[in-house]
Amino acid sequence: MSTGTRLAGLLLLTTSLTLPSVLHAQDVPQEEEAAQDPLTEAAEGEPPAEDLQETDISVPGGGIIVTGRRNRDPARNSGQVLSVLSEADIARTGEGDIAGALARVSGLSLVGNGRVFVRGLGDRYSLALLNGLPLPSPEPLSRVVPLDIFPTSVIASSLVQKTYSANFPGEFGGGVINLTTKAIPTEDFLTIGFTGSGDTETTFQNGLTYFGSRWDTFGFDNGNRDFPTALQGLIASGTRINDAPIDVQRQLAGQIMPLNLVTLQKNDALPMNFSANITGGASFEVGDGNYLGLIATAGITNTWRNRNVTSQQFGDAEAGQILFDSRNFITDNKVLVNGLIGIGLDIGEHTIRWTNLYIRDTLKTARLATGTDSFTDVARPFDFQTQQTGWFERQLMDSQIVAEFNFDAFELDLRGGYARTDREAPYNAIVPYIRTNIPGDPFGDKYVVDVGAQVGGTERIQVGFEDLTEELWFGGADVTFEVSDTLSLTAGYAYSDTTRRSLSFIIRPLLGSSAELNTALRALGLRRPGDIINGAVLAEFPDGTPFFNVTVSDPTPFPVFDAALTVHAGYGLARFRPTDRLNIEAGLRYEDGLQVAAPDLTFGGGNLANPTRIANDYFLPSATITWEAIDDLQLRLSASQTIARPQFRELVEQTYFDPESNRRFRGNPFLQDSELINVEARAEYYMGGPKKVSLAGFYKKIDNPIENFLITAPGIIETSYANAPSAELYGAELDASYGIDLADWGGFFETKQFLIIANYTYTQSSISVGATDLAPIPGATGQLASQLFDDGSPLVGQSDHVANLSLGIEDLDKVQQFTVLFNYASERVTLRGGALPDVVEDPGLTVDLVARSAIKLGGLPLELSLEARNIFGRDNFEFQEVNGNRAELNTFDVGTSFAIGLKAEF
Repeated sequence: MSTGTRLAGLLLLTTSLTLPSVLHAQDVPQEEEAAQDPLTEAAEGEPPAEDLQETDISVPGGGIIVTGRRNRDPARNSGQVLSVLSEADIARTGEGDIAGALARVSGLSLVGNGRVFVRGLGDRYSLALLNGLPLPSPEPLSRVVPLDIFPTSVIASSLVQKTYSANFPGEFGGGVINLTTKAIPTEDFLTIGFTGSGDTETTFQNGLTYFGSRWDTFGFDNGNRDFPTALQGLIASGTRINDAPIDVQRQLAGQIMPLNLVTLQKNDALPMNFSANITGGASFEVGDGNYLGLIATAGITNTWRNRNVTSQQFGDAEAGQILFDSRNFITDNKVLVNGLIGIGLDIGEHTIRWTNLYIRDTLKTARLATGTDSFTDVARPFDFQTQQTGWFERQLMDSQIVAEFNFDAFELDLRGGYARTDREAPYNAIVPYIRTNIPGDPFGDKYVVDVGAQVGGTERIQVGFEDLTEELWFGGADVTFEVSDTLSLTAGYAYSDTTRRSLSFIIRPLLGSSAELNTALRALGLRRPGDIINGAVLAEFPDGTPFFNVTVSDPTPFPVFDAALTVHAGYGLARFRPTDRLNIEAGLRYEDGLQVAAPDLTFGGGNLANPTRIANDYFLPSATITWEAIDDLQLRLSASQTIARPQFRELVEQTYFDPESNRRFRGNPFLQDSELINVEARAEYYMGGPKKVSLAGFYKKIDNPIENFLITAPGIIETSYANAPSAELYGAELDASYGIDLADWGGFFETKQFLIIANYTYTQSSISVGATDLAPIPGATGQLASQLFDDGSPLVGQSDHVANLSLGIEDLDKVQQFTVLFNYASERVTLRGGALPDVVEDPGLTVDLVARSAIKLGGLPLELSLEARNIFGRDNFEFQEVNGNRAELNTFDVGTSFAIGLKAEF
């Protein structure tokens, strides 16, 4: 239920802009403390302005959690361990998306494209909620929504809970991340912001692009990328591409490589990045003391990024033999469009809010890879120049209603909504030009596309078309009874129903000819991609015989998949405070889940299918005991049992290309649920104000953890998944913050404070593999787990060391701050190597500078922000290494980025 007031809504939207609060994520309780005696408050005087600030957090079974309290640190009254980034805290990180801001929270690390790892556990072990309700993912590689698609401008707070409680879904391994959208204001306001940015590797440098359409700058397509009419007809009729009539195959071959979508172009000077957003709100009194509020925000961000990626593959790893060596120059143009409309109604102690969110994230990529391939002939390797153009659009539409009723005897929460995500990736074309270096071959010294598959060991043209739609219906209700001043009981029910349909076609054209036209056939490969299969190639002789035999094929066994997950859950939760110094929170959740994934056999072509059906139910207990040993020292002990279900992407036997990691992914239908036991002990010591320190130790036992592993083929790096038998993870977490009042320095420093915020997480994990344990995968259901996993290896994604340090000076009376941010993560495995070495990523140390200040321009109050990211130019390293021999898989220079922004409030 909502424990905030209308004043809290106002403070959220105004005080955070004018009265800076503590620069760190706050560890706060879920249990609401009793109000202080009015005489005590009067005696102690007015608290600092930042203590009045309230952060809006909406979760099931606990409602709005208020993290700001008068005259007392809220963490002393705790039910669960929470780390909270308020709107002001998020602003201080300077990050443009919520994933980047969360990387500053202790124990959290950002891996890949918006995937947040909690205490070294992958995103499958993390749960993402919006206003306490689930979100579908527009990304086929993850059932958890990538958090980089959420701009910070639409988020009021982000909560990370690291100890499990029964009011949250049972898929809780590392933690739950709850995003709360902006609250309804209590007075009219309007803010407009603009930001320009760039980096040393991209801005004003050479880059690649292709035309696409005139709307690409805004992240939309004008229809140029609609699926080819021939492919649409095959989909509508349920016909597999390989079974299409020859005339339809010829038609399709002529439609898959339009000139404007597959022709690389050089851009001599890439532009600066830009972003713009506008947010406004208004409230109206309806009746006596009731208020209707409206808040709306819209924004657009357009960014460019160059990467020159080194990718290599071992032959004989022990000897350091490299058989594939590539430099892939990539220019990505990413456009993020977002909008939010929230309508709220306050009726006395009751609150109803209707939130509608729209996010569209588009990536336009142009790539040119050059290198050598020795897999066919070590003595005489092929040279290649491979062009790739792609378009990946992700779209999320979410509508949800949350009703929070506060009656005298009980509180009632009702939540429900509908969400839909779409991902389309049309015309993703790969065109390999090969120089064979074969003596006597008239084309041996030229880069030629092998359109007729006449040269062994060469890649063929392929054009991908992907379309994914996921729909989610969700709802929940819970009621809380205050049995006494020391005991409250909560009971609730939650329901979610997710369905996904995924289409993935890989179209490979093949040209044949008579012997007399063979030279002309090979010469077609000298053309630019859009001219290889044109009208002349598809023409016929006067007798109706085609010049060239043109066919297409799709190697995908099952191009169309359906998947679904339905979960019914009920839970009970008790919060008991037997003494002023002891608090007990215990609960039990029951979940019944059915998860299925199966190919649409209409497009199966007679291939043997491996459908998935996982039907399990679980009782998931949890308990946290908090003891305030002395006034300033608090001890906690928590234990719980949770689960982790396979993601749809991990189950589906389709191949997807991930433009961020530059590799392909394929699912495993034999995966099973993971089960976890979680234990944590924590000590917290408070020294007043922002000064505090905490130390936690944690342990997790995981049965059937899901790990990804490497599949290699010449020039191809592919990822799949399998259940390891079991694993253990343990570690320690240290948080410390210390504020120093600089008023004694006088002058400029009279209203300043110096803030030191640090957190460090040490984690160890190990996989247990027995001699007879199995790890089934398609084609090898009896495979021994030892063929994929080494006993004692760490879990994928787990860094031994993760640390953050923030050093900042900020003004207590106005917006003025300067912060230096340090982030470090040690090496971590990103892919199990199987017979080859594991793939390792080395994030290392990054240092950022962030500054904000209130200024006036022509009498108009503005907020100026300046940022410098990765100031020491830490690069991206992902590699395999054995006996001192190293193969780079996804290594590139990152560069240093700079940004300047202005925000005005009216």
